[in-house]
Amino acid sequence: MSTWAAAQKPFFFLIDFEMQKPVLCPLEEAKDHGFIFDIKGFRNFDPTTRKPKPIPLSIKPVAKETYTHAYQRVIDEIYKGNSFLLNLTFPSAIETPLDLEDVFHWAKAPYKLYHQGDFVVYSPECFVKIKNDHIYSYPMKGTIDARLPDAQNTLTTDPKEINEHNTIVDLIRNDLSKVAKEVQVKRFRYLDKIKTQKNEIYHTSSEIRGKLPPDWKSQLPNLLLSMLPAGSICGAPKGKTVSIIQEVEQDPRGYYTGIFGYFDGEELDSAVNIRFIEEKNSQLLYRSGGGITFLSDMESEYNKLIEKIYVPAV
Repeated sequence: MSTWAAAQKPFFFLIDFEMQKPVLCPLEEAKDHGFIFDIKGFRNFDPTTRKPKPIPLSIKPVAKETYTHAYQRVIDEIYKGNSFLLNLTFPSAIETPLDLEDVFHWAKAPYKLYHQGDFVVYSPECFVKIKNDHIYSYPMKGTIDARLPDAQNTLTTDPKEINEHNTIVDLIRNDLSKVAKEVQVKRFRYLDKIKTQKNEIYHTSSEIRGKLPPDWKSQLPNLLLSMLPAGSICGAPKGKTVSIIQEVEQDPRGYYTGIFGYFDGEELDSAVNIRFIEEKNSQLLYRSGGGITFLSDMESEYNKLIEKIYVPAV
């Protein structure tokens, strides 16, 4: 990666949560490896090849008993002081007449990736973007059903949501400080609305920026790896929290909550692999979850896991 970046050779990359199965290939060869992507309009396919059509999902969420048991283990670890924010996730079974490639073409999201017969991602969350020797991150923490009364105010004033978002912003700011100088929070807790196949939801995000050294291209692998896994989908402190996640969730996340992106020779853009459907043994599984803190409520967190099972509508 560093050799290609230093030589300004464009490439595609995909890194799993456990950092055991990275994919790296010349940008023009990504499709030959079974990957099609759309990263804010930069794509490697003809967008007119398929017409989008709204088709609903049938959802069978992870059993509440299973979730409750894992949630309580996380709360125990939090009260022991081993973590103060942990992103707990589970797969839920879904059914849809769409195949995964249909979902890719139908979903509306800034970051989309499909791997043939394996998974589809339609992520609203940037991991990092590099432009003009500056690095940007946009951590996303905080979600609410936009149909609820006074939803915007509820989301922006809820103590648990404030605590969780502040923690992640601080974590990402520290991560960027490992590779950049003059790190600043440029925008804090701004709202985005996403239309799904069933309703609309609000997300809160922040924008953090830092200045990279002039030779950042030759350091690109270490630059990315030093910030992985993404803070918004693991928690803090990162090292111990990741080990708790692996114990509690049991199954590896794989490419879910990893990252993907591209380098075009001058600039880089990448996404966190959330809003993720994978196919296993002819079964479609939607992976979702949320951040747990000492202020969390189990019923609310379980409902948020279900709320995040959606396909954003065109």
